[in-house]
Amino acid sequence: MTETLTPAMLFTDSRITRAIELSWREADLLDRKDYHTWQDLYTADGRYVVPIDRGTDDFDNTLNMIYDDARMRGMRVVRMTEGYAIAAVDAAVTTRTVSRFVPETVTDDEVHLRAAQILIAYKRGRHDIWAGDIEYRIRLGATPADDRIALKVIRLVDSEDAVPAAGFLL
Repeated sequence: MTETLTPAMLFTDSRITRAIELSWREADLLDRKDYHTWQDLYTADGRYVVPIDRGTDDFDNTLNMIYDDARMRGMRVVRMTEGYAIAAVDAAVTTRTVSRFVPETVTDDEVHLRAAQILIAYKRGRHDIWAGDIEYRIRLGATPADDRIALKVIRLVDSEDAVPAAGFLL
């Protein structure tokens, strides 16, 4: 059953708190480059998407910067950790801030959240800023440790412009 959401629920509903905490844990793992643990945060059918068109929800039929299922996430993690890809050898140092959480829907099994992310990447004396709106669908498990990301969509504010090379995950 989907409930009517109120602003107070952001601070009082444990399901929403669990979803927010999972998003923060994911950001921390990415900043620490703990990609093997990161990929385990996703459901087997989970998707990680960075679309070019900010307004689309049809990721299967539009151009995406990233459109990863479990197999593609696994291949990306191998590239990022084995040291053979230039992105792995000369990776940027990153720090993320994930905030402005807005619950869209909440059930006993899933939380659909919107949020904002600012990512600073530092490499070779240069800072790049990546900003975007994030959509999360978090599947709740029996305990918070069992919660998983079923969908993460990052809509970059400059998605249709030339973006700097990303040798890291957003």
